[in-house]
Amino acid sequence: MAEQKKDIRALTKEQLRAFFEKEGDKAFRGNQVYEWLWSKGAHSFEDMTNLSLETREMLADNFVINHIKVDTMQRSSDGTVKNAVRLHDGLIVESVLIPTANRTTACVSSQVGCSLDCKFCATSRLKRMRNLNPDEIYDQVVAIDNESRLYFDRPLSNIVFMGMGEPLMNYNNVIKAIDKITSPEGLGMSPKRIVVSTSGVPKMIKKMADDEVKFNLAVSLHSAIDEVRTEIMPFNEHFPLKDLREALEYWYAKTERKITYEYVVWKGINDSQKDIDALVQFCKYVPCKVNIIEYNPIDDGQFQQADNQALDNYIYHLEKNRIVVNVRRSRGKDIDAACGQLANKS
Repeated sequence: MAEQKKDIRALTKEQLRAFFEKEGDKAFRGNQVYEWLWSKGAHSFEDMTNLSLETREMLADNFVINHIKVDTMQRSSDGTVKNAVRLHDGLIVESVLIPTANRTTACVSSQVGCSLDCKFCATSRLKRMRNLNPDEIYDQVVAIDNESRLYFDRPLSNIVFMGMGEPLMNYNNVIKAIDKITSPEGLGMSPKRIVVSTSGVPKMIKKMADDEVKFNLAVSLHSAIDEVRTEIMPFNEHFPLKDLREALEYWYAKTERKITYEYVVWKGINDSQKDIDALVQFCKYVPCKVNIIEYNPIDDGQFQQADNQALDNYIYHLEKNRIVVNVRRSRGKDIDAACGQLANKS
């Protein structure tokens, strides 16, 4: 059986330089290949035109480039673009380009399926099949940057890890991808324009703080009452709110960066005054803001968008307590590209 070739993008620049030296070539060839792989986004060794044919053939004999392929692309009536991305092993994930008047945001996936079990999210029903590699995460961003330039005549401005998967359950690969995205040798984006959204894994939130990451943190909260949160997000039984609170306090003490709470209000689930009071109290522990997100149904009747009166109540009490609150209207619902809808339906 033939030995499977290694994906060359798993090598660091130093490893590439060492490979060329071992082959009797100049180390700087490694720099050239690294630039082609990351800054220039080469899909094949044939693209590397400043290398000799002999060198390109030698690379092809030893390595592969497991580049993603945008299998299908859908455009919403509101301008949102959804990509169904085929990975080298045939699995599919989805990523989304969200345009507004002054920015374009990439919503990227970090896992095939998801490690967690939020009942209101379509992705969680797929279960986790595997983690994405750093290059597979990076490629999603490159594809969306290209679409942003093509359709909106401007480069991608922001990235949110809010697609398929729980980013903190694929921590090492997500961090490596962000390092490439923010590196001058990659896409050179500012980490301040990146948000990693988690359902709340306390140990990993503390690790991020210890690692002195420069990007921003969002938490998919949805209830500040343990019983309610466990009902809609069963993993909360293992990561209760007191542990989450302690981790977020640790994060802020280390980073001095505000946290964003993502919060959907559902009819009969978390739309009472008791729910509002609990959220207000939770928001007082750490400087934060709240994004109230419009719910996007996933074909069952258990979860229904709360009425406007309930949303107005939340906004009134949060603002009364000087907590910044925004209401986020969903984009791309007509192509199942909105929050919580990514389930490989395209």
